[in-house]
Amino acid sequence: MSEEKVLSCAYAKKCGGCRYQGVPYEKQLAKKQKQVQELLGKYGKVQKIIGMKNPYFYRNKVHAVFDRDRKGNIISGIYEPRSHRVVSIDQCLIEDEKSQEIIRTIRGMLKSFKIKTYDEDTGYGLLRHVLVRRGFTSKEIMVVLVTVSPVFPSKNNFVKALKKAHPEITTIVLNVNDRNTSMVLGERDIVLYGKGYIKDSLCGCTFRISPRSFYQVNPKQTEILYEKAVEYADLTGKESVIDAYCGIGTISLIAAKKAGRVTGVELNKDAVKDARINAKENKSSNVRFCEGDAGEYMEAMAASGQTAQVVFMDPPRAGSDQKFLSSLVKLNPDRVVYISCNPETLARDLGYLTRKGYAVRKIQPVEMFCFTEHVETVCLLGKRKPDAKVKIGIDMDDYYRIRENAESK
Repeated sequence: MSEEKVLSCAYAKKCGGCRYQGVPYEKQLAKKQKQVQELLGKYGKVQKIIGMKNPYFYRNKVHAVFDRDRKGNIISGIYEPRSHRVVSIDQCLIEDEKSQEIIRTIRGMLKSFKIKTYDEDTGYGLLRHVLVRRGFTSKEIMVVLVTVSPVFPSKNNFVKALKKAHPEITTIVLNVNDRNTSMVLGERDIVLYGKGYIKDSLCGCTFRISPRSFYQVNPKQTEILYEKAVEYADLTGKESVIDAYCGIGTISLIAAKKAGRVTGVELNKDAVKDARINAKENKSSNVRFCEGDAGEYMEAMAASGQTAQVVFMDPPRAGSDQKFLSSLVKLNPDRVVYISCNPETLARDLGYLTRKGYAVRKIQPVEMFCFTEHVETVCLLGKRKPDAKVKIGIDMDDYYRIRENAESK
């Protein structure tokens, strides 16, 4: 992308969400390539980062905080860095345009429906956030209204008016979050319209996405990332595979098409529920999902003499921990495919695994978060081959001469 095509963000100085706003895209990629090279280059060759053809409006999940400005006008946007002051935003250059349009419509509807925005200081008001998720392949759209109370005045008329403005919306959910917390979503969902979830496709598989489901925000690049991860796993149809941190089963179900048996392990019970539904949706009979700690699961496998040929691991930004990595080493898989959203914690974890008998075979950075400093990386690790044996020829005359000299001293 040429420098002439760089769009200007009107909110860059206040928002702080995109550290690389105003930086030409090729330079952003170069910065990320350098970062990964500096952190991971000692473990092996770092491939050229896979970037996007169009780095704008790629996020399929759009979240807006609702508030009022000093004049009492209703605003929506995001929090300023390290504060709860809301930056009013009409258009973000990385968020899906249709989703942003829906949020602007909701903002315009609040006054006529006499719906108050929530005030964190006073605890007064109703609407806290709006979350919009769109399936880029399915075109399905979910709108989540986050409120402090399950009572939403004139909800039927509100839904009718919103649907009239945006008939492409396929479901609307009221999420109740009455806690004093920085978390966006609460635990209770009330479906106001539609099924309460959307579906989308990724790498030939269909996934059900509910309000709290983890689903990568950049679907175009996610397909590249996951296809590379499965390629690195080198599956032949016979392997037993563990997918740690499996979420709603995206990697599990994509890998299951080429593996013998896949087990996805996840702590979040809602994610496991969605994963099991996704397995049925995709008619995947060789995959199962377990609720629990992946490290403990692998340790129990190792203790009972079971093994797996491949382990996929896709931990959060904080990376893995030594307890999990120790369990992984005990299981002793042939190959480990590590997907990371933080090269710093990835470098730390690779350091542990390379000290425990593994070697890094491949390193591939993938652009997932354009205009931010974040970068995704997929690494392949395999068991380190034992040191080669060296044959040494000894002349026996020399041997006895050396021995006699040593004994005479």
